Amino acid sequence: MTAHILIVDDDLSVRDAMREFIEMSGYDSTVASSAEEALDVLATDSVEVVITDIMLPGMDGLALTDHIKRMGDSDVIVMTGYSTEYSYEEAISKGASDFVFKPVRFEELLLRLKRVLKERSLNQERVRMLDELKKLSITDGLTQLYNSRHFYAQLKGEIERCNRYDHKLSLLLLDIDNFKDYNDTYGHLEGDKILVRLGRVIKSCLRNMDTAYRYGGEEFTIILPDTDVDEARTVAERLRAAVSAEDFTDGIRPGVRITISIGVTQYFREEKIASFVQRADQAMYRSKQAGRNKVSCIFDNSIS
Repeated sequence: MTAHILIVDDDLSVRDAMREFIEMSGYDSTVASSAEEALDVLATDSVEVVITDIMLPGMDGLALTDHIKRMGDSDVIVMTGYSTEYSYEEAISKGASDFVFKPVRFEELLLRLKRVLKERSLNQERVRMLDELKKLSITDGLTQLYNSRHFYAQLKGEIERCNRYDHKLSLLLLDIDNFKDYNDTYGHLEGDKILVRLGRVIKSCLRNMDTAYRYGGEEFTIILPDTDVDEARTVAERLRAAVSAEDFTDGIRPGVRITISIGVTQYFREEKIASFVQRADQAMYRSKQAGRNKVSCIFDNSIS
């Protein structure tokens, strides 16, 4: 995609000459005669680099640079014809990516523009890679749900919010019924396929505010913010029914059906994370004892 350059200068001849050169060099360009006009352009258009004179009517170029770096994502190259009044350090401190003196040699400006665009591209790639690494660090590689480490970090944050604002918070803990038998019969690779499919079913049943995690092995947890135990039971029943109705057949073994047992509980103000999670685990165990493919709730913080 061609970079879009915004040229800001109150001298018409400079603007036009610079625009012609920038476009001949293969970039898209827009011009503005003042900082205020430039801000109007930036409010509606995506601009990679702003090239601005310091001396402008109204808001000057350094103030414009400061505003752009605080509010926007564009890089800025600052120009000035007053070498004794403005310094490179002053422009950089306002957030400028480079600083050139007038009269500008267009060949020099092009080299500086290319450097700024290259550094911009490298920075964006670095941010993208860091975001990807962060995502990988909190994601279960098999199911693409969040992992257990992120579960505890997220649950801690939700509990703090619950205690601070007196919001409701519920938790589901679920386990695949007889999954060991399935793995022993068909092998762990086939078992992994079930886990992947189950992760998709879980995602399809969640509300926007809910988050799901692979807790370990064939166990999964779901955090339900702003949700009381009765609402959580409804979510759990919907999920249990969806899994029970899902056909996990892979084309080799016909009629493969999977069920899950789910435990539901609600957080009690100021209780410890461990007791909250343990209660959900106990509720899930009740579902196992009741014959599996069940939803059980425990709403009693006296259980330890």
